Amino acid sequence: MERVIVTKRGADRIRAGHPWIYRSDVVSVPGAVESGDAVAVADDRGRPMGTAFYGAVSQIALRFLSRDRVEVDEAFLRGRIASALALRERLFPGVTSLRLIHGEADLLPGLVVDRYGDTLSIQTGIPATDRRKDAICDWLQELTGAAAIVERNDGRTRLLEDLPQVKGVLRGSYQGPSVYREGDAVIAVDLLEGQKTGAFLDQRENHLRAGAYASGRALDLFSYAGGFALQLAKGADAVRAVEISDSACETIRGNAAASGRDNVEVVCANVFDFLRDEIAEAARYDTIVLDPPAFAKSKSAIAAATRGYKEVNLRALQLLAPGGVLLTFTCSYHVSPDAFEALVTEAARDARRDVQIIERLGAGRDHPVLLTAPETRYLKGLVLRVP
Repeated sequence: MERVIVTKRGADRIRAGHPWIYRSDVVSVPGAVESGDAVAVADDRGRPMGTAFYGAVSQIALRFLSRDRVEVDEAFLRGRIASALALRERLFPGVTSLRLIHGEADLLPGLVVDRYGDTLSIQTGIPATDRRKDAICDWLQELTGAAAIVERNDGRTRLLEDLPQVKGVLRGSYQGPSVYREGDAVIAVDLLEGQKTGAFLDQRENHLRAGAYASGRALDLFSYAGGFALQLAKGADAVRAVEISDSACETIRGNAAASGRDNVEVVCANVFDFLRDEIAEAARYDTIVLDPPAFAKSKSAIAAATRGYKEVNLRALQLLAPGGVLLTFTCSYHVSPDAFEALVTEAARDARRDVQIIERLGAGRDHPVLLTAPETRYLKGLVLRVP
């Protein structure tokens, strides 16, 4: 491998365990190094720092694989994939809807793999994994027995790596939709047209958890495919699932019918408008789930996102009946756990409600967090109760 030299600041970052080194901390790159190559990394005094994937375009120039010098060959990468799969099998034996590989958190930067039944959905988000996509698919089929693999490489972050936005079938055949289960709920999603890799598997365990809190009249806001609504329907008398997308509303109706949840009403509406109308009518709900999209996708969006998160939490708390429970989430990494609790506290204060924290939640255990990379802890949730 060729050797890339980093600054003292970059070396300190490596010693602290963070897997990313930014371009501003790269001192020199040999001319023979191409984007996607595995390189040896050394500090400005020549001391070895480990092994990383190099990216020639993105501001993240180095993504670490190991703090040791390792040969990044077939055995190494296949072994990393096998290790990630072994963790899921240990945690979720027999479960066929879950994240199998979670990028940096599984020490496989730039690779995300989700399983939906007998089909895998993959994202190869950096040149290193994109170049090795065919081999990765071969190993995944060998290790999982998947009948089909689709790629969802249509995210905007690929543009930062000078990679094309593409989606399609890589192995086998895929007609869609894919049908999988969360508990006894049946969920159908289109892996080529749905959000992310098809659905929001990071909320799978929280969907099931929400069912334990459901009672009375329930409300699922930003419902998407109805993952929360279907679980709320088991314990609630009636559930309203609010979603702005007409196609998503049809998906919720289909999933509710397939799951035998005849107490789910689907409302196609803008959530902010819906909440204002409900407050004007003095509506009350016993259980509310608030799972909005990422309002803050960059640091520059934090202020506007905070206002948006505060408003929807304020309105939800105003609708909550005494003794009611609110499960509220943010999937914006740029909104820290402390900042999220602070804005919810402000919303409770403005709503003039006393609020208890019952639980703090995060992404499911199939989405592990790398202790030294806070970016891998993007999903935060609170279970709140109004006494």
